[in-house]
Amino acid sequence: MKKLFVACALFVGVSAVKAQIYTAKEGGTSISFFSEAPLENIEAVNKGAMIVFKSSTGDLQMSVSIQNFKFKNALMEEHFNENYMESDKYPKAIFKGRINDPVDYNKDGEQKVTVAGKLEMHGVTKEVTLTGSIVKEGAGFKLSSKTKIKVSDYNIKVPSMYVKNIAEVVDVTFSAVLEPFQKKS
Repeated sequence: MKKLFVACALFVGVSAVKAQIYTAKEGGTSISFFSEAPLENIEAVNKGAMIVFKSSTGDLQMSVSIQNFKFKNALMEEHFNENYMESDKYPKAIFKGRINDPVDYNKDGEQKVTVAGKLEMHGVTKEVTLTGSIVKEGAGFKLSSKTKIKVSDYNIKVPSMYVKNIAEVVDVTFSAVLEPFQKKS
């Protein structure tokens, strides 16, 4: 009986450790940005972010392919990749951070959080603090956040002739559905 108890305890312990790592559900991420400017509003959406979240530490890492941002206009997309983000030279934006607040990961419902970390984009790494929420959904979580990014902070150059087309500060909205990590066989 004692051996059975120890075996069950080990199994539960191993299962709990595995469930501490979560990844983005296929098709479950959305990062969008909106640039409001006098001549033209610009918006794009990226649904292909790769995310790893470790609930035992609150660590959150995300990698976003710049070329996966989709625009309503192909010319905007081309200018974004070639002239502003230089996505051939800087193909990804990477965030590495940690949730600052105590979170009860077993509690249903929304919990407000702040996440501090480093955002690397366009060859520049900056310390950032994001506000958002985490919601327990079944065996996983939904994360969301809204922030503003000043393009000049990341050495993104806007030619003077396009200053009225692109805002100096861009609104960024993020959401992701995370599920327990499943090792692929």
